[in-house]
Amino acid sequence: MELPENLIKFIFEQKWTFAKTYAETWPHEYIVQEKVDNNSYVQLANHIDTYGYESCFYKTKRIYFDYDGKVYWHMENIINRCDEQETYSIREKERRLPINK
Repeated sequence: MELPENLIKFIFEQKWTFAKTYAETWPHEYIVQEKVDNNSYVQLANHIDTYGYESCFYKTKRIYFDYDGKVYWHMENIINRCDEQETYSIREKERRLPINK
């Protein structure tokens, strides 16, 4: 299922924050519910849950949704996104998982 126009607009209008803490291990960006339009945030989170697919991040199962070269997922009050090539499943296949230090 494609994203509705209002959610596409919402995604492109946001100032996504780069997660500096994970820059070397799991590069991604995020938005925080309290800092964006709540109604649009909830609609996007619900869309991810309804039309997304289940996949793992190590042993944790999550629901992901792909759109325009990015993969989206949410956890409580945060919606995250990363480039498709930086997902756990792709990096695992390509043997590019971060090494624990």
